Amino acid sequence: MVSKVTAADVAREAGVSPATVDRVLNNRGGVVTDKERRVIAAAKRLKLDRALDLRAARTLRVAAILQSDENPFHASLARAFSDQNRGVNPFNIQTRVFIADPSDPLKVYQTIQRAIAAHDAIITCLPDEDPIAVELDRFAEGGKPVIALATDIRAERAIYVGPDDYTGGRIAGDLMGRFVGPRGGDLMLIGGLWSMIGQAERRRGFEDVLAQRYPACRLVQAVESYERGERAGELAMQALASQKGIVGIYNASAGGVKVAEAIKRAERSDLVFITHELTEHRRALLKAGQIDAVLDQEPVLEVETALCVIAHHYGRRDGIVDYRTPIRVHLRET
Repeated sequence: MVSKVTAADVAREAGVSPATVDRVLNNRGGVVTDKERRVIAAAKRLKLDRALDLRAARTLRVAAILQSDENPFHASLARAFSDQNRGVNPFNIQTRVFIADPSDPLKVYQTIQRAIAAHDAIITCLPDEDPIAVELDRFAEGGKPVIALATDIRAERAIYVGPDDYTGGRIAGDLMGRFVGPRGGDLMLIGGLWSMIGQAERRRGFEDVLAQRYPACRLVQAVESYERGERAGELAMQALASQKGIVGIYNASAGGVKVAEAIKRAERSDLVFITHELTEHRRALLKAGQIDAVLDQEPVLEVETALCVIAHHYGRRDGIVDYRTPIRVHLRET
């Protein structure tokens, strides 16, 4: 008869003391991340009954640092985190959303410092600024995961979860070139902040595919909206008023609705407009023919994936996690 697995067996398997096993399995806290992960993994390998119910583990506290919900994509992320908190939540993870203005790196840095103090993991969707990256790496050195969500950041220990933004830019460029046709013409590109790696990669992919396949399409303006929708609309309106040769606009960040409104006011129904994120407003504009294509990166799936990565880090999820999420292209008929 096989003897029942005990906490002492788990302690030997994990290379820790029985007291540490007791603290982890009974949710008493006070155990460093690496030891906690080893205990949970060992208990699962040995099939200790209490380890089979992952809810027995302590609640993992995660800080998600996002932009204001004035940005529709970040509003979608915030809703997805809220839904995860209220849902089944098999990994016992609770996420708190912190709001930071990406155009103010100092305040972002201060927000990160506040978040670091009391959380087991950090999820960011932030510009690539050196002080931010250094602070995140310092946090990760303690054995706690840092997830760069939807846009990468050059923190050495950060794990990027999101789409291939360079490919996203290439898709946008290929669609633009096909829609505009052989005649070509002048194009405008509106980004939020080029210091967001994801947006810089979209720009690079967009420019590369135009140069390779559609030389008659000329990018004459590449501007920043500073992630403000109103400014994106104003930039589009100014460009359409001053440069009559613009035949297409690619909006790589916030402000899709405002840009569509600017195009309508300018009475440029012939202009090709491509943007990102399939919000309800953009879906309506797509159906109305005011947007030609929307590239969507599925923010709900990105949030689910980020939390799975954190759960895997803490030994609460088995198997391999695919960090890359898909890009879906939506047209009027789809």
